[in-house]
Amino acid sequence: MNETEFYRVWVYLAETPLLWLTVTLIAYIIGDTISARLGRHPLANPVVIAAGLLVALLAFTGTPYSEYFEGAQFVHFLLGPATVALAVPLWRNRTAVRRNLVPMVAALVAGSLTAIGSAIGIAWMLGAPREILASLAAKSTTAPIAMALTESVGGLPALAAVLVVLTGIAGAVMVTPLMNFLRIRDFAARGFAAGIASHGIGTARAFQVSEEAGTFAGIAMGLNGALTALVFLLLPLLA
Repeated sequence: MNETEFYRVWVYLAETPLLWLTVTLIAYIIGDTISARLGRHPLANPVVIAAGLLVALLAFTGTPYSEYFEGAQFVHFLLGPATVALAVPLWRNRTAVRRNLVPMVAALVAGSLTAIGSAIGIAWMLGAPREILASLAAKSTTAPIAMALTESVGGLPALAAVLVVLTGIAGAVMVTPLMNFLRIRDFAARGFAAGIASHGIGTARAFQVSEEAGTFAGIAMGLNGALTALVFLLLPLLA
């Protein structure tokens, strides 16, 4: 593409909401390239890099988030189908799931309830208001589920989305060194733990390490979303 063609494309994008969608995709490509150049180091997470680039660009240009979201909302829309698609790895690996059903259910229940209980308990002891507690509860599920569940119990969906992203980033950065430190070599177990604790971002990191780990992370992510939704349904009854 020569300079004239590039200029025409830029002028077209600048006048449409597609500009920020394009910028989002370019930021992720840059982040993924940097991550690959650094050997997929846990600290070189492409989502973190892309988010940092976008925040810097929005701050530098003085662009409000509402204007950015108007163009990039297609990425947000895709979160729904992507969440539904989590059923695919579960179905493809149904034999392995049935074989490991008991330990998987035990890990799922322990991990999900710990994620919910620890977040609410720590925030409650620090004096957080009810809206914050409700927004924290679903932080370990994927964003569409967390936002819907948070709204249903009177929380703040926007805050829940931020907490989900921060949880995913923290999990993706910590999961590999933590599992190595604990000497856990079973990639299925490593991936399942990552999927429960850090949803989609952790699952993406698991796939970078091992296809087996990524598959079980995707299964854990889907099951954790379903279990968390069930817990939220029971919370009003328990209250």
